[in-house]
Amino acid sequence: MSGHRAGRITDDEINELISKLQSLLPESSRRRAASRSSASKLLQETCRYIRSLHREADDLSNRLKELMATMDGDSPQVDIIRSLLRSL
Repeated sequence: MSGHRAGRITDDEINELISKLQSLLPESSRRRAASRSSASKLLQETCRYIRSLHREADDLSNRLKELMATMDGDSPQVDIIRSLLRSL
C-alpha cells in the first residue's frame, strides 16, 4: 500500500481484527457488543469476558483442590487428576 508506513495499522486491518475478536466472544457477549457499534465497547466487553474466565478458572482450581484434599493421595483418581493437570 503506498503511503503506508511500516508499523502502522490500517483501518481495514483494525476492522478485521475487531471482527475476529468479536467472533471469539460467546454469543451473548457478541450480541451486546454488536448492539454497541464502537470498538471501545467491544474491547470493554472482551475485557469483562476475560475477567469472568479468570474467575471461573480460579473457582474450578479451588474446587479441584478441595476435592483432592478429600481423596486418598495415593488413589488412582488423584493420579489421573494429576496427570491431566500436568498435560495442560
